Amino acid sequence: MEFRRLGRSGLTVSEIAYGNWITHGSQVEEDAAHACVRAALDGGITTFDTADVYAGTRAESVLGRALQGVRRESYELLTKAYWPTGPGPNDRGLGRKHLIESCHASLRRLGTDHLDVYQAHRYDSTTPLEETMSAYADLVRQGKVLYLGVSEWRAEEITAAAALARELRVQLVSNQPQYSMLWRVIEAEVVPACEREGLGQIVWSPIGQGVLTGKYKPGEAPPAGSRATDQTGGQFVKRMLTDEVLTRVQRLRPVAEDCGLSMAQLAIAWVLQNPNVSAAIIGASRPEQVTENVKAAGVRLDDGVLARIDEILGDVAERDPGKTARG
Repeated sequence: MEFRRLGRSGLTVSEIAYGNWITHGSQVEEDAAHACVRAALDGGITTFDTADVYAGTRAESVLGRALQGVRRESYELLTKAYWPTGPGPNDRGLGRKHLIESCHASLRRLGTDHLDVYQAHRYDSTTPLEETMSAYADLVRQGKVLYLGVSEWRAEEITAAAALARELRVQLVSNQPQYSMLWRVIEAEVVPACEREGLGQIVWSPIGQGVLTGKYKPGEAPPAGSRATDQTGGQFVKRMLTDEVLTRVQRLRPVAEDCGLSMAQLAIAWVLQNPNVSAAIIGASRPEQVTENVKAAGVRLDDGVLARIDEILGDVAERDPGKTARG
């Protein structure tokens, strides 16, 4: 495993992080989830990402139990708040009441007294940004949160939040966007804004919801039990399941073979070539998937390989900066 600083902060993260969206608490049994976390730790992963909304709060509890007994100082724990976690009008958003209560609930479920990075899961246009950032700053001063992050925020939203963070003397250090060979919308505006403000990217879906593994074939139904057949994950992957995209992806196979990599490793290594990316989040339903994917750490792709990838994917790679994964 190799490690990178998270933006311009002093926090070091493993360049491959382990995330449990969809899997823990829903798609896989708890014993399998624990085995995946052990495989992540064995592979050198120190950065673990979750969110209060995953599996209706169950994912945080599963991760907390999986990490029980591991020295707290040896790993970085990231979670998020924004999406509804209850039926009430204050059980959602980035208002002070929800943020403070959500932080306390996440700490209980994760079995810890602090979060390394507490992230705003989406931008809340119904709450003044000043209120949100002030609540986050209070959590930092109480020692419950060390650093602040956002997820899927637009460039102008990140810039405004960074200015308030400086005013409040707290550290906004990360953005968590979708990013892959097939989804490059952050490159035009979000990455330059984060570079200016000192944020690093902790990217999700580096293998394009599994599409970049090559397991989805043009003209064929998705494999049983795959992300495309999952009620939650399917909404994110379905836009990539066109014959045009899947045909181009199959052409990446010889590129990966020439590099001595699996297609998943190639995809993860590709996002890590972006110097603003601090970590790529991988998920897994089996420990052997973790063991395979961590081998992308430290891989350097030369300019010729990057050019071949761009030539193959061409106009099927989404680059429109007006799009975000806000669904």
